[in-house]
Amino acid sequence: MTKPVIQVENLSIRLSGKAILQDITLNVSAGEYVSIIGPNGAGKTTLIKCMGGIYRDCGGSIQIGGKAIKAYSSKELAQLLSYVPQAEGRTLPFSVEEFVMMGRYPHLSPFTPLKAEDREAVDRAIAQTGIEALRNQPMNTLSGGERQMAFIAGALAQGARIFLLDEPTTFLDYRHQAAVMRILKSICSDSGITIIAVHHDINIATENSDRMIALKDGRIAFDGISAEITDSATLEEIFDTPFHCIADNQRPLPLVIPGGAE
Repeated sequence: MTKPVIQVENLSIRLSGKAILQDITLNVSAGEYVSIIGPNGAGKTTLIKCMGGIYRDCGGSIQIGGKAIKAYSSKELAQLLSYVPQAEGRTLPFSVEEFVMMGRYPHLSPFTPLKAEDREAVDRAIAQTGIEALRNQPMNTLSGGERQMAFIAGALAQGARIFLLDEPTTFLDYRHQAAVMRILKSICSDSGITIIAVHHDINIATENSDRMIALKDGRIAFDGISAEITDSATLEEIFDTPFHCIADNQRPLPLVIPGGAE
């Protein structure tokens, strides 16, 4: 059996004196697309920040590639995984190419000039995300969807094999939501990159994931495949609100509609 690329055991964390996560245990295999859902305040973002080494003062243990996360330096960890935040309105005084090039920092030594392999990695990442036309455009002039593609390109240039994404489609219009999910599914299936993504939209999560994890009150409330969570009773237990799960011939899974709408 293949050893998981991420192993989390009995993870707990308190922030500002409040328990955010409690007794989280999960494994993630290479090449999986895992979506994390749950109510606001359930601890979703905190969980991926713990797995990304952003929060290190945690109880329990996290292993990346069979090694304790606390044993990695920040630079070593960045060679293995990349954290992609939400696509909100950050303004960055760099061109798209300059920003994507920053993804190469884990592979560079101080004052070392860029090598041909670094430039090739940037070119591949820009091509893979379809943002060649934006290469010289300032980051602060991009739309939310374009900016999110640039962040994903930066993660690809970084060479990480694990992507941790915090609500990658939030704030985006439908066209850019579809484009971002198409890229993420492609790099997961074609490149074998492991993706763990917090998703606000249940339908986007179930359509694109190999596996679903739901958090509630800082604990795992569900861990299984998408077909098992598209159940109104299961979702109501997680979110404390009614749901309809409606069969649709155009979709392999039921359409999830919250609030008991018809």
